[in-house]
Amino acid sequence: MNYLANEGRYAEMPYNRSGKSGLKLPPISFGLWHNFGSIDLFENSRALARHAFDLGITHFDLANNYGPSAGSAEETFGQILKKDLHPYRDELIIATKAGYRMWDGPYGERGSRKSMLASLDQSLKRLGMDYVDIYYSHRFDAETPLEETMSALDQAVRQGKALYVGVSNYNAEQTEQAAAILKGLGTPFIIHQVHYSMFERRLEQGLQDILAREGVGSIAYSPLARGLLTDRYLENIPADSRAAGDSVFLRPEDITEEKIAKSRLLNKLAQERGQSLAQMALVWVLRKGYVTSALIGASKVSQLDDNVAALKQPTFTQEELDLIDQILGG
Repeated sequence: MNYLANEGRYAEMPYNRSGKSGLKLPPISFGLWHNFGSIDLFENSRALARHAFDLGITHFDLANNYGPSAGSAEETFGQILKKDLHPYRDELIIATKAGYRMWDGPYGERGSRKSMLASLDQSLKRLGMDYVDIYYSHRFDAETPLEETMSALDQAVRQGKALYVGVSNYNAEQTEQAAAILKGLGTPFIIHQVHYSMFERRLEQGLQDILAREGVGSIAYSPLARGLLTDRYLENIPADSRAAGDSVFLRPEDITEEKIAKSRLLNKLAQERGQSLAQMALVWVLRKGYVTSALIGASKVSQLDDNVAALKQPTFTQEELDLIDQILGG
């Protein structure tokens, strides 16, 4: 049976303008970092993507090396696009990135023109698409002149292979320099993907001021601190959790008593607000309005429902915000 999207998908989902651009993103976006690789069950990945779109999540975030294996998340999403989402392509914002290790040799990573443009061509082939909506430099490359990396992004737009460009994991100074170069090239630099959560607040240490001044939006990755801002680890490390496996992104030693103690106090406040800890953590990231979207992952469709439900209670009292800062600073 052919997939037909939920007709009410736009009834309740709000959309935020990314900086001063014309592009609007949902406050909750779907990242395909996990659960879309070649090791994952395709039908579950397919169900997740379809359900996300049915909820009004129009933005799907990828990178060239997402999987595992590297590149397989793009292949999986390309199949889903072909089977289900192709009729809705103009309603979707699809992003990919390049910069981290992808193939052997000196051009398989970092920010050279050779690497950035070759990677984009490979991504488009895996996705089965003519263009992506957003193309990112995934990390700053100190070995390559920033002008070269930014000119590669500019060329991608001029070739019609990307509509907008962004950066990820750049600090404040690097972002300011990138913005100046792209402005000179006339390229639509609209978004910065940044690690931001209650436990990671470097966005607030100068970077947000630059983004606001330059009219660039932001999208927060790991807003749930890789699961530490959920009820998953409040008592112990579950046997089926990421931290109990072989993940290099969340190890048992990352789950410190100090962070768990803070999570328990935050969880108590979330319950008083009538939310889960994860829901409160998501809307906290969005609380001031300068973060355009929070990027989530999911392994079950029920997790998508729970995350989107956070938007039903997006505001905080000043007393709640003060208490959160007190807990985090304690």
